[in-house]
Amino acid sequence: MDIIETEPVTQERFIPTGEATAILPARDPKLTPITVIGTPEIREKFDGLCIKQALNSRSAPGVSALVLNPDAHAGYGAPVGCVLASPTHIYPGPVGVDIKCSMSLLQLNVPAEVISDKPTRRALIDAIVERVPTGAGRGHRSAKKSRYIARAVGLEAVTQGASESVCRALGIPPVWAVRCEDAWHRGHDGSADALGARWDALQHGATKNLDSRFSQLGSYGGGNHFGECEVVQVADNPRSRSAAERFGLKDGHVAFLSHCGSRGFGYQLANTQFRRLQEHFSRWNIPLPGDDRELVYAPLGTPEADAYIDDMSMGANFATVNHLLINALVLEAFAEVLPGTTGELVYMISHNIARQEMMDGCKQWVHRKGATRAFPAGHPSLADTPFADVGHPILLPGNPQAGSAVMVAAAGAEKSCFSVNHGAGRAMGRRSAIRQLDQRSIDESFASQDILTNCRNYPRDEAPAAYKDFDQVLESVRLAGLADEVARLKARFVIKDSDRADD
Repeated sequence: MDIIETEPVTQERFIPTGEATAILPARDPKLTPITVIGTPEIREKFDGLCIKQALNSRSAPGVSALVLNPDAHAGYGAPVGCVLASPTHIYPGPVGVDIKCSMSLLQLNVPAEVISDKPTRRALIDAIVERVPTGAGRGHRSAKKSRYIARAVGLEAVTQGASESVCRALGIPPVWAVRCEDAWHRGHDGSADALGARWDALQHGATKNLDSRFSQLGSYGGGNHFGECEVVQVADNPRSRSAAERFGLKDGHVAFLSHCGSRGFGYQLANTQFRRLQEHFSRWNIPLPGDDRELVYAPLGTPEADAYIDDMSMGANFATVNHLLINALVLEAFAEVLPGTTGELVYMISHNIARQEMMDGCKQWVHRKGATRAFPAGHPSLADTPFADVGHPILLPGNPQAGSAVMVAAAGAEKSCFSVNHGAGRAMGRRSAIRQLDQRSIDESFASQDILTNCRNYPRDEAPAAYKDFDQVLESVRLAGLADEVARLKARFVIKDSDRADD
């Protein structure tokens, strides 16, 4: 989406509360203000539409809190990079159409020097793209060594998530499910049976061919979805080294970072939900927050809310299994080129999901759109996980040239609904980037840094210059006391597609 100035953005609108925190008063003075994470330099670059969408979202029924992260930019209805909490309503807009778009990181036992030469990296690229399709609409039939997805397995995946039987059927190590933010999602009543019933109800109308999307399990979408081969550089301090050891990170070794979501399956469910809720609002003449059709909602307990939660949960299950299968296929590709390669999943973490969490003494639906969960050590939700006493890994993509980061939440994350940004965030809209950025300069910049890609030409709308300064964004997170850096990830090659993004 191109940046559109619709409301003036001035520093006077933000009331500073710290070095990298501020509040933005709501339109209604009776409402608590929006929490803003970002230095003054970050805040002054928020575009007008982003601010308008934040104010619209804060004024929506049932919203108890809204947070803008430093990567925030205009989205559909709600800004990308926002957190919205509500104890009474569910909102599709602050989840987005790529349900449970996520990051995952696979740590390999391969030392960095093993992939220093271009022929080895090129062979790895070829082995991966033989197994993992890229691009909108593409499924396993477009990659000759991909996994065949039987309909029964696909149906079990979307209703059960990363169960042991699903993992074994697809060649995924079942133990990896422990390293997922949520290995499975349940229906509106907390059961998997609700998803089975919902699936049966969807076998008509706009969603009747959903099972054709099962072939996209184990694939990347277009646009901002990617796979990156990284070299891990653990920060040189005791806390970072301790967290890195707990996470399973290996300093100076190769890891593989993936960004993708629920593909056409989640998009079809989300898009149909938007249309149905918009028709419902139109039929009953229900006012829309900010008169924005993308800010439809449903009160909890209504048939509309139950249907959305069920559909979101199935999309989230698809995304989880999709990520795990991609990682299994990537590990298989590395082992083909570099025999003896082993790998373990560090973590899989979402940035387009709503989930129930305890906040301010009650259960609330916390919607994170382009925002990432950040539970520090001791958080009740981490009990009985490998991260209970350290905090879970936070995977933040920057761009291939600036690098990406692994962080761990600090106690100060409470001020942001236990959330951080999901990456750098866009500085330029896609159409603007395509118009303004020079293709030759982009490709030469990758060559000069010895970063290989599978693209003939790197997509202009995904060039590093189209994104915010990653170091500035991370500095905002650190100064706000939300999280600490554990490691940097330096890209050695990138798997991308030039199709438009799913999310």
